[in-house]
Amino acid sequence: MPGPRMSTRPCRSIERLALAATLGACAAASQAEDLIQVYRDAQRYDAAYAAAQHALVAGRERLPQGRALLLPTLNLSANATRSEVDVDSRDPTLSPSFTRSPETAGYTLTFTQPVFRRQNWLQYQQAEYQVRQAEAAFGQAAQDLIVRVAQAYFEVLAAHDTLELVRAQKAAISEQLAQARRNFEVGTATITDTHEAQARYDLIVAQEIASQNDLENRRRALQLITGKEYQELKPLRADVLLAPPTPERMQSWVELAEKQSYPVLIQDAVAEIAALEAKRASAGHLPTLDVVATHGKNRENESASTLISVGRDTTTSTLGLQLAMPLFQGGAISSREREAAALQLRAREDLENARRTSALATRQSYLAVINGIAQVGALEQALVSSQSALESNRLGYEVGVRINIDVLNAQQQLFSTRRDLAVARYNTITNHLRLRAAAGSLRDEDLEEVNRALAP
Repeated sequence: MPGPRMSTRPCRSIERLALAATLGACAAASQAEDLIQVYRDAQRYDAAYAAAQHALVAGRERLPQGRALLLPTLNLSANATRSEVDVDSRDPTLSPSFTRSPETAGYTLTFTQPVFRRQNWLQYQQAEYQVRQAEAAFGQAAQDLIVRVAQAYFEVLAAHDTLELVRAQKAAISEQLAQARRNFEVGTATITDTHEAQARYDLIVAQEIASQNDLENRRRALQLITGKEYQELKPLRADVLLAPPTPERMQSWVELAEKQSYPVLIQDAVAEIAALEAKRASAGHLPTLDVVATHGKNRENESASTLISVGRDTTTSTLGLQLAMPLFQGGAISSREREAAALQLRAREDLENARRTSALATRQSYLAVINGIAQVGALEQALVSSQSALESNRLGYEVGVRINIDVLNAQQQLFSTRRDLAVARYNTITNHLRLRAAAGSLRDEDLEEVNRALAP
């Protein structure tokens, strides 16, 4: 014979809590910061991104420095001296004694135009690849900032969702505990139900404290990137649809990563620089030829010479070719040549390793996105099933075919499924951004697309 019908207040209370949480989330979202605003704050504040910007500005200066090696140089040198000469003759009849203060002043203007300097030309070519390296490094830093901001943003949302779900579970367990106490007082349930509900309540209180601490830590991690503390962040829409990557073939993403990912571009530039450095070391055996022109003027006063007692001005102009041929420098040139050849081989292997690493990261991110979408679908179905299981256990408890622990377990399973579903959505979105970053195609537009999936 079925037992007496119990109150249905826990079910209605949870419905009210869910409705209040939904309305509260919508009200907060209207005043909350979105992902794009947080990203703009990070662009202005993040130290790693600012350092990458300065490194880019410095790297671009390599090109004018390399070009300067091919252009003429003009130098001006000047001198001015004053001396005291005191001559005491031993035979004044032959050479009289005298004291003089010679003064000289002059300048020399030197013009040099390199005609043949193989090393300078190769260094200029290196400068072009050094600029490419700096630009690729900045592109990598920009992509890293997008991923770091998105990850920190969704970690805050995940921690917030966990805390809200723990509080909702705490409220549900509290009502379940109150109901167990009432049933025990009227004699329709044993003290075991009350003890089980009390144990679950004490445990959920501890989980609430841990969730609050985790949320605070996540907010501080986001503040480290943006320099701001946000009271509310716009949540992800509950009806968001997660689409698979485009193109859908994993190999297409791998091919993109091997060709245009920023780690590959950086290492490719390094390999080209190393190859040119090997040629530059070999060019150390070659002669150099410059056009050199000088123009100078030197002025002496009347005391500057011991032979004549009049001052003079001397102007000199020259134009010619200057050839320099290295013959022997103790074997230093040959040693640098062997060193550069070894470093070139090392750079090639580093480039190959960068390609393989980018391909692996791309495959891992692709699989994470695909599996994440499948996991979200499975958890959505599990959420429906968990909700049905909770309702069935409540009904069974009311008619006496289920005990209190069954309802508590069903409640815990429902809330755990909701938390896992939210985390799976956040992770899938973040992994999608990582996939684009691994392929070198992550842009601000991709973040704006994610931002449109937030609550309006």
